[in-house]
Amino acid sequence: MKLEQNKAIVRDYLNEIVNKGNMGAFDIFFSDDVVFNETRNFREQYPARMQAIRGAFPDHHLIVRDQIAEDDKVVTRVTFHGTHSGPFNGIAATGKVVEWSGIAMDRIADGKVVEMWHVQNTAALLQQIGTKPPAASAK
Repeated sequence: MKLEQNKAIVRDYLNEIVNKGNMGAFDIFFSDDVVFNETRNFREQYPARMQAIRGAFPDHHLIVRDQIAEDDKVVTRVTFHGTHSGPFNGIAATGKVVEWSGIAMDRIADGKVVEMWHVQNTAALLQQIGTKPPAASAK
């Protein structure tokens, strides 16, 4: 049952904070010292990140595709959707409807997310809005 509860915590924060933009729900889902991709200033940085995403993709929406839980970790595969209606990474709005994927691994302790490791396919997003991702450097 604990694994299902942990999966629900992740689904709920993704829906409430990412989809609905409810920044007031931070304390419900995240520990005071939550770590995001090995940095400790997630609480300070995340509202600005979400504001930038929502400014560029006002209809931004995430769909959970798969979830796997083991011990205290939950892995979630997601798909993001949105219309490029505002500037993103210096790229003017294109009006294009885009879709890109991501994977999150969250560690849960005492009913809250304490560590997060998230990656998303930003290269696919940039290709869809008409830019080419940076070329990999040759070594």
